Amino acid sequence: MSDFRKMQEKPVGGEGFFKKGENGVRGIYVPKDGKTEFIDYGDHVFCYVKSELGLPVIYPFKEVEYQPKAEVLLMDLDGTTVTSEEFWIYIIEQTVAKLLGDSKFALENADVPFVSGHTTADHLQYCINKYAQGKTLAEAMEHYHAITKFEMNEIMQGRGNVDAFTPAPHLKEFLSEVKANGIKIGLVTSGLDYKAMPEIVSAFRKLNMGAPENYYDGIINAGFQKSGRVGTLGEVCAKPHPWLFFELARIGLNATDPSKVVGIEDSSAGVLALKLAGYNVIGLTTGNIDQSGVAPLCSSRATDLTDALPYILKGEVRN
Repeated sequence: MSDFRKMQEKPVGGEGFFKKGENGVRGIYVPKDGKTEFIDYGDHVFCYVKSELGLPVIYPFKEVEYQPKAEVLLMDLDGTTVTSEEFWIYIIEQTVAKLLGDSKFALENADVPFVSGHTTADHLQYCINKYAQGKTLAEAMEHYHAITKFEMNEIMQGRGNVDAFTPAPHLKEFLSEVKANGIKIGLVTSGLDYKAMPEIVSAFRKLNMGAPENYYDGIINAGFQKSGRVGTLGEVCAKPHPWLFFELARIGLNATDPSKVVGIEDSSAGVLALKLAGYNVIGLTTGNIDQSGVAPLCSSRATDLTDALPYILKGEVRN
């Protein structure tokens, strides 16, 4: 089980709406990145999710005790299945450089928790607020998609950064072992379809693994890019919100018992999304979980995918 009470405590949360000691609030707990707040009433807890776009959301926060072995395993794409976070941070950096007209622009190390793991819209709005005030999100998104499409085409043509999408260590062995144990595997990403699918296909090709569908029982992404018309789920409802994980597990993979579902994530947004969906989380040590301060939400930790197997199969906790 996780323990959000190990996070820093503060007297006021929800932009003044919640106050410790008032209206039943026993405590307010916040991770290092300050992007969420846990409002503790003792017998129940709410999670206040902030947004760079100005629309915070409050979710009930309920924990379920994990009952191994898992029946369903939910896996993140970027940073968990494929090593690609540096590439996507590079795309954000190039987008801001384009906005500023400054080819030498570079993000700071302190920016990493805010430009990885969450939605692209949140990443870009954060950068606008810090580096490009006066620029619009629509302008930033236009640059972002143009840069991404160019880079993705270069990669798929064998040019450009051909090592941008590297399979995670032991990916093939890990997926094979999970499948051999009769566990359904779902792949979940906040990336839009045009970004996510070439990424996973590229990684599988490098390992001669064939089609991703040979291993995954379900794949869900944030849908298709919208151009002035109604689209699909889009980016605003993606991680750290729980809907992608919950939809694939509950609807796509028929996971009716949350105690038999576990997820693997390397990002703070993904950890939070899994927890809000009601599932236990194995947090990889290779992402921004520690830097963001959400490690207390993880039921177990792992240095790589194979290190996660003891918890998936037997519930053996590693910290």
